[in-house]
Amino acid sequence: MSITAPSSSTNPALNTLGSFGASAATNAGAGAKTAAKAGKAAANGADASNLGATQSAEDQSNRFLKLLVAQMSNQDPLNPMDSAQVTSQMAQISTVQGVQTLNKTVSGLDNQFTQLQTMQGAALVGHDVATDGNTLRVDPQTHAGEGGFQIDSEATSVKVDVLDPSGATVGTVKLGPTGAGSHAFDFDVPPTAQGKALTFRVSAMNNDAELESKPFAFNSISAVSSSNGKLAVELDDGRRVDYTDVRAFY
Repeated sequence: MSITAPSSSTNPALNTLGSFGASAATNAGAGAKTAAKAGKAAANGADASNLGATQSAEDQSNRFLKLLVAQMSNQDPLNPMDSAQVTSQMAQISTVQGVQTLNKTVSGLDNQFTQLQTMQGAALVGHDVATDGNTLRVDPQTHAGEGGFQIDSEATSVKVDVLDPSGATVGTVKLGPTGAGSHAFDFDVPPTAQGKALTFRVSAMNNDAELESKPFAFNSISAVSSSNGKLAVELDDGRRVDYTDVRAFY
């Protein structure tokens, strides 16, 4: 006795199942193509509806979840999605979003730190500072001038020439043997040079060898400010100097 398998034309149930499988496969294929195209756009940081617009990590995360739901709704029940791959993709999206959030937090902390520095720096107003420069500070009442310099090794003699705006020498300060480090000097401005903008030049010698010297000027802090995340002090001569460029506070 031979057994004949029932054909799909005589079995409505099989026809329905076959139709369902074909429809599911078609929908799954369409959903997968849509998800792949939009997912590729999201991975490139572009909006699927406008490829020229940049997306944030949160926007990409929301788009990914929508695409995931759409893909799962249209998946082939006989060939479901790989759960491990889905989990990996979700982890990558979460990592990107976490890094962006961390960057915002660090940027906020940096701004708060700068503001705190500015508030603390307000206590420095009125204090004297030493900065790089060779301008002689002169008291307008007593006409006493002062400046400073630094040498890296011991000098057998140090001479400081005070100059007027034309470069002519108006006086000289001889300091004799001087050790390595920072030093200050005083100079009484003569009547012929009073009221002029004076500068100075340092000459340090170790016997017959000339030593390198770095002049610095004294000023008073008139204000403290911040710009582009950097703290700065405003001096009484109108200069604005970064906080890190101040050699010393007095």
